[in-house]
Order: sequence, then structure tokens, then C-alpha cells
Amino acid sequence: MHERTGLTETAQLFKVLGNESRLRLLLLLSEEPMTVGALTEATGMSQPLVSQHLRTLRHAGVVVATRDGKEVSYDLADAHVSHVIADALTHAREPLAADDAADR
Repeated sequence: MHERTGLTETAQLFKVLGNESRLRLLLLLSEEPMTVGALTEATGMSQPLVSQHLRTLRHAGVVVATRDGKEVSYDLADAHVSHVIADALTHAREPLAADDAADR
């Protein structure tokens, strides 16, 4: 019997999250829903690049889009993503494990 481990899906998620520009967008969206225009202004990225990253994040199920008339706002699909990013940032800011071992 083949047991579903979720490793493939998790690896795909980390691939999507493995881009600094997408992480920047996700950090902004963790604060509040935003439009492409607002994200473009906040990041300094071009509108086509922001749209491309958002499309990638939507296909990965990380963000959702909500239309209100002509305006589309983007938001995190759920809080899990912000927790993963926060934990990764905390980890990245900690001293390297090898440095810790050398100090012992």
C-alpha cells in the first residue's frame, strides 16, 4: 500500500517560496490584502513581474484573489504560509548550527 506522505507537495511549496521577490510579496500580504498596483508600489518591482509572481503563488494555492468590480485584491490563502515564512526567517537569522557546534 502506498502511503501519501505529502513530501512532493511540500517540496513544490518550498520551490515556490524559494524566491526572494515572492517572499517579499507574501510578507506584505501577511499584513493586509493588496492590489497589484499597491504591491508594485510597495516593492518597486514592475507590474508585469508582480503579476507573474502572483500567478505563480495562486497556482501553488498560496494566495487567493478577490475581485471587487474592476479591482482585484490578493491575500494569503491561509495563515499556515505566514507561519512557515516567519519560522524560516527566524531560522535564517539564528547563528549557523556549525558555528554553535564549534563554540562548544
